[in-house]
Amino acid sequence: MLNVFFRSLLLYAVVVFVVRIMGKRQIGQMQPFELVIAIMIAELASIPADDVGIPLVKGLVPIFALAFAQVTISFLSLKSERFRGFVGGSPDILIENGIIQQKNMKRLRININDLLEQIRSKDVANVDDVEFAILETNGNLSVFPKSDKKTVTLEDLEIQGKPEDIPITLIMDGRIMHHNLKRAGQDIDWLISQVKEAGLESKDVFFAYLDTQRQLQITARQKGLAQ
Repeated sequence: MLNVFFRSLLLYAVVVFVVRIMGKRQIGQMQPFELVIAIMIAELASIPADDVGIPLVKGLVPIFALAFAQVTISFLSLKSERFRGFVGGSPDILIENGIIQQKNMKRLRININDLLEQIRSKDVANVDDVEFAILETNGNLSVFPKSDKKTVTLEDLEIQGKPEDIPITLIMDGRIMHHNLKRAGQDIDWLISQVKEAGLESKDVFFAYLDTQRQLQITARQKGLAQ
């Protein structure tokens, strides 16, 4: 039993390592060849984990072989547009100037209900309002509304918007995030003084962060909740 336990932990660590090598992608963002490799790796890892009669190396070798294949294919895809098109395919136009491209839909085996559902998920109700709908190689649908149907932006109104930064967490559950504080260009004295101005101690802060406009937002810990 312990043998199975430790084999499973080792295989889990190996699979996590291999997935990290493959890159940070969600399932829906994977190219077809990446999805196939991910499924095969999961299947290969489960066999030696379940059957102690199979040498562990027979499970590790094919996993690393697939990881090598994935990295190699990704590298070649970066260097060659022709190879990239062969492996990952190319985007297909499903709607052009409000007209559904039925030939492409039939070739890709996509029905009208699926197309309408994906369009609605992009906050577009009518097919006529779509300039282009493009099915990307990872299966996602990119929708470009017609110019007169686009959402008005500050640039359209000739209004100068303020630049925004990434929010930075400074206190989480009463604990000061010193590395984030340094990244924000502030020191501990500044943070403590800001917290005191809010009538709190750092241990009484549930969450504090600098928002996109670099304003400090503080949420106090609810009374009665353990730290």
